[in-house]
Amino acid sequence: MAQTRSPSHCLAFAENGPPIHRAALTVDQVQITYADHSMYVIDTFGGMRVVTDYNGYIGQTEKAPDVVTMNKGHSSHYTSHPDPQIPHVLRGWDPKGGVADHELELGEMLIRNVTTDIRSVYSGQEPDGNSIFIFEVAGLCIGHLGHLHHIPTDEQFARIGRLDVVMAAVDGSMTLDLLSMVTLLKRLRASVVLPMHWFGQSTLNRFVAGMRDTFEIVTLPDSSFVISQDLLPNRPTVMIVPPRFITEYE
Repeated sequence: MAQTRSPSHCLAFAENGPPIHRAALTVDQVQITYADHSMYVIDTFGGMRVVTDYNGYIGQTEKAPDVVTMNKGHSSHYTSHPDPQIPHVLRGWDPKGGVADHELELGEMLIRNVTTDIRSVYSGQEPDGNSIFIFEVAGLCIGHLGHLHHIPTDEQFARIGRLDVVMAAVDGSMTLDLLSMVTLLKRLRASVVLPMHWFGQSTLNRFVAGMRDTFEIVTLPDSSFVISQDLLPNRPTVMIVPPRFITEYE
């Protein structure tokens, strides 16, 4: 008998610091931690841990992730030797040259991807070399744009669906240019935008300047925060989160 899965609810239309403790979450909450570069850590009520653009190290912790996603724009976004204790390693590209196609149902979380093209030093462009990963959990739609190099097509936007929280590379050079990224994020209009992949305060400031007319700008004091549908801001908000490797004691 074919296995049925939970329907998508989104398609209806650093450095080491003090210990970071996993919050006592309720079933409708997740904890998000900005570990480094493009790596965000998502912890759930049920104890699941997901790491985005995993490059092999998130900090000092004995807990192996349950799921890692990776992209190959640069080696800082993947590892060729992921910890064998990780049950689910999702590559945003197909090593065999096809199209990566992930739809992973894990009970409290559904993970799926939408592929995009990337620039290539060999062929100019590599079709489907990057994945936008979407994590549907606790009633939230959380998207990670990966090493995005172009504005998605209308068909890709439709496949992405609603995003409540989006993690976006804002360097403006190695990934999507800054004007295009700002345009894309204003179209997505997620409640929370989490900048990543920025290489200095001046880069971050340029991104913020482009978003300020439409989004609130909030700077968090810590690298970790709890979010739920009830905690989403009333006005779309850029949340600047300081990156910090996890130092965690069980």
